[in-house]
Amino acid sequence: MRIRPGRFAVLAVALLTASAALPATAANGQERQHSPSHPSSGGLSAVIRYTEYGIPHILAKNYADLGFGTGWAQAADQVCTLADGFVTVRGERSRFFGPEAKPDGSLSSAAENLSSDLYFRGVRATGTVEKLLAEPAPRGPSRDSKDLMRGWAAGYNAWLAQNRITDPACRGAFWVRPVTAVDVAARTFALAVLGGQGRAVDGITAARPPATPATPAVRTAVGIPDAQSAARAAQSLFDTADMGSNAVAFSGATTANGRGLLLGNPHYPWQGGRRFWQSQQTIPGELNVAGGALLGSTTVSIGHNARVAWSHTVATGVTLNLHQLTLDPADPTTYLVDGKPERMAKRTVTVEARGGPPVTRTQWWTRYGPVVTSLGAGLPLPWTSTTAYALNDPNAENLRAPDTALGFGRARGMADVLTTLRRTQGLPWINTIAADSGGHSLFTQSQVLPRITDELAQRCSTALGKALYPSSGIAVLDGSRGDCAPGSDPDAVQPGIFGPANMPVLKDAPYAENSNDSAWLANTDRPLTGYERVFGSIGSPLSTRARGAKADVSAMAAKGELTVRDLQAQQFANRATSGDLIADDTARACAALPGGTATGSDGRAVDVSEACGVLKAWDHSMKTGSRGALLFDRFWRRLTAVTAPAQLWKVPFSAADPVHTPNTLNTEAPGVATALADAVSELRAAGIALDATLGAHQVVVRGDRRIPVPGGTESLGVWNKVEPVWDAAAGGYTEVTTGSSYIQAVGWDGGRCPVARTLLTYSQSSNPNSPHFSDQTRLFSEGKWVTSRFCEKDILSSPGLRVIRVGEHR
Repeated sequence: MRIRPGRFAVLAVALLTASAALPATAANGQERQHSPSHPSSGGLSAVIRYTEYGIPHILAKNYADLGFGTGWAQAADQVCTLADGFVTVRGERSRFFGPEAKPDGSLSSAAENLSSDLYFRGVRATGTVEKLLAEPAPRGPSRDSKDLMRGWAAGYNAWLAQNRITDPACRGAFWVRPVTAVDVAARTFALAVLGGQGRAVDGITAARPPATPATPAVRTAVGIPDAQSAARAAQSLFDTADMGSNAVAFSGATTANGRGLLLGNPHYPWQGGRRFWQSQQTIPGELNVAGGALLGSTTVSIGHNARVAWSHTVATGVTLNLHQLTLDPADPTTYLVDGKPERMAKRTVTVEARGGPPVTRTQWWTRYGPVVTSLGAGLPLPWTSTTAYALNDPNAENLRAPDTALGFGRARGMADVLTTLRRTQGLPWINTIAADSGGHSLFTQSQVLPRITDELAQRCSTALGKALYPSSGIAVLDGSRGDCAPGSDPDAVQPGIFGPANMPVLKDAPYAENSNDSAWLANTDRPLTGYERVFGSIGSPLSTRARGAKADVSAMAAKGELTVRDLQAQQFANRATSGDLIADDTARACAALPGGTATGSDGRAVDVSEACGVLKAWDHSMKTGSRGALLFDRFWRRLTAVTAPAQLWKVPFSAADPVHTPNTLNTEAPGVATALADAVSELRAAGIALDATLGAHQVVVRGDRRIPVPGGTESLGVWNKVEPVWDAAAGGYTEVTTGSSYIQAVGWDGGRCPVARTLLTYSQSSNPNSPHFSDQTRLFSEGKWVTSRFCEKDILSSPGLRVIRVGEHR
């Protein structure tokens, strides 16, 4: 029901009065006294205040009620996407959508529904999630987290029971069903193992022991790539093209008022189950936090409270390792450890399949984890009569991320953020960048990683491990030796992982920045070294985006007197670092071509003379109004696809100057003229003028409207990253797969309310019938922001305020 603001004031007073008995949260997050799970005969309930752009501000008396309001509000905006994800974690995709269809990739890397189902049905059949829920905190989730999960499930179910679905993606679909708290926890589990078991689902579910014995010399050679190919394949496994991010925290030494500043710019998928969703969660006297949550999450993933702001970036830490097993010659399902045989455990899983009989498969598990026969197509790991490989993923024992998020939400300063990270150790594959109102800044790579030290890798690596570990950080350890298992740190919350004392941390630097490079250069003047290879590299080339980011933020810090407006300007500067590096050289090389022609890859001569002037006049930005940006983008993609870095640059990379090297385009490289000819031909064939504005041909289509999209692809080195889909027949780029998502620029001015500007690039709802299907996307197109309504006075003064009270029973 809708409640008028006047009537809401009475309701809010009653709710706040009832909440006053709740104790304030101690910063250390210890277990607290709780009010009853069902505070009234009406069951769970919450008040939701909607402000502009459909952003809900959820007010509740306890964590179960807060979870209820959050589940309700998420269902209202994203019921179809959420329901699809629950089908995934229940292992029912083959039943509803067919075994050969492809999942959206948001919850695992499975290539087909059948392999996804075999994996997740195995998780459910063994009670993996239930066992983790039963672990006492801090190794397992706290009572607060479990109350949130229980409440979220109840809220989602209540919305389903009380509302009609209007989204055509699942309207009338019988696979949209109520969920349980275990379903909610299973989604958290799936996100935790994305970098480990989730990356290897196909290799886990396809693992079969050899049918017949074979000679070791023959069988061990089949399918194993050479060392160099294996190393390349291993490196590509951790490419962050589908997920990335930028984030920077500035300390008070660089700001206009001595308080901290934070700009968070995560790059996540624009469609599917890994989208962000924006909200504010409030339990008076206990929790007050706003930001973006990954769909299905019960807590704010990236956000701010009154005193602290934080963001995350995908880290370089390798969240898995392999154990090479020595098998019993008489039985390939038995392996030897210290000379003693151990039988693999069988998991027999049955999946219902639409249009056919049920499918039954067996998975094989060891003391180290599941047997796996590949890590992606480029890295086969054949199971022979003598050898098999088991995958160790410590995040398969980690349901602690919600408690980390709660600790951040309750933090009163940077000390509390660090205490939360030490206590919960719940972040699986991300770095943390944070700032606070006291002027502190923080970067830390506090993530759950297998405790693979360089010494252990040196002592225990197999031949494959010696090829993979130095280049990629993937350790392949000798599984036949008990002393080659990952060790334990005394400050680690679970066995086999690094404790907090080993994490790379940078505190109170003038700036702390990460763009998915390693911890090494969070600040170029204060490099971090001494960490183990599994955390990432030291002294290696930066990505073009990271180079541009370091140059930008170091210049901002040197300038000083920074405000939130400077953060906003950085987000939408849309500077193409690659353009600064080579556009002028390319234009000159173009002008020097005899007769203004170049030979394309098809052998045809192409008149490229017009392109020379277009590139010369280009402003080196990926703004929607930039002319020449599209031409350069298509040229650069083609050039980097056929030219190795060693041939591309005249000045090679130097670890002594990592931001400015490599540089100077090698215009004599044969790929330069060819790429230019091909780009010109491509645009002309599509009917696109070489000097067309970017926004005329880089768009997303929402309904009958084409919305121009600023930003550019990874290799262009644009802070405001987008990965668009090229469709020449449709006139250029007509969709975005991943890129800038929930953006926030946060600071403080000494008042009670933070100074925050936010933007959810793809908007709150994926329902085309929702008024919030594309409203923030239009803001993103125009470089505009949403002014955060964090304090009560701001929420209640919203001109679009809509207030509802939701409950289990009407």
